[in-house]
Amino acid sequence: MTHQEILKKVEWKDLRSLSFKEMLIENNLTIPWLLASWVLAYYGYYLIALPFSAFFFLTGLRQVHNGFHNSLGTSRFLTWLSLYINSVLMMASIHAVKFNHIRHHKYCLADEDYEGKSAGMTWYGAILYGPVHMFLIHKVTLQLGNKKYRHNTLFELFSIAAFALIVFYFKIDFLIYHIIVMIIGEFLMAFFAVWTVHHDTHDSPDLARTQRTGWKNKITFSMFYHLEHHLFPAVPTIKLPELAKRIDQVLPEIDKKQTF
Repeated sequence: MTHQEILKKVEWKDLRSLSFKEMLIENNLTIPWLLASWVLAYYGYYLIALPFSAFFFLTGLRQVHNGFHNSLGTSRFLTWLSLYINSVLMMASIHAVKFNHIRHHKYCLADEDYEGKSAGMTWYGAILYGPVHMFLIHKVTLQLGNKKYRHNTLFELFSIAAFALIVFYFKIDFLIYHIIVMIIGEFLMAFFAVWTVHHDTHDSPDLARTQRTGWKNKITFSMFYHLEHHLFPAVPTIKLPELAKRIDQVLPEIDKKQTF
C-alpha cells in the first residue's frame, strides 16, 4: 500500500489542530524539567539532576520537532522563538536540525538524507557516529540551505558560543553542568533519534518503527510513535496516540516494527 493510499484510508486532518490547553502543554512542556535540573545542579545534586536534564532534553526534542512541522499552534514568530531559545539551551542550531529533518522526510534514508545516515549502522556504530552526525547537520545546512536557514543557523551558533563563553568565564557551575550534559545528549542523537526508529527499515523507509507499549510511550513523551509521524507529519505529538489507534483500526495489516 502506498503512502497516498494510507492517507486516504485514515481520518487524520481533524488531529492537526490543538486546543488552547494542548497548545499550552506543547509550548511549556520543557519548563518544569529545566527548572528542576537547574535548581538541583545549583545546590550540587548533579546525579539527582541528571534524569531531570534528560527529560528536559527529551521534551525539548518534542517541542522543536513540532516546531519543524508548524504543529505548536502558535504564530510563525513564536515558533521561530521557540526554536531559537531551544538552540541555546540544547547547544545546537535547531534550525540546522530542522533543515535536515525536512530533507529526511523528503529523501527518507536515501543518499540525500544526511539526518538518516546512521540508520544503516550497527547500534554501537550509531553511538560512535554521534559527533560526526552533529557536525554534518550544521555543515550541510550552511552548504545547502537557503539564505534564511544559513542566517538562522549562524545566529544560533553565535548565541550558543556567547552563552557558553559567559558561563565558563564566570564559572557558573550549574550551567557548566547543563552545557556538558546537553552536548552529550546531542552526540547521542544519531542513535536515539535516528537509529532506534529507522534501523532495518530501508526496504520501506516510510514505515518507520513505532512503540505500542503504553508505559514506554508515557516515559518517552510519545516520541517513539515514529511510524505515525512519518505517515502524517502534520499531526502534533500530543495527538499521535489517537492517530495510532485509528491506524490500527483501519490498517491492522501494516507491519509495526517496535522501537524497543
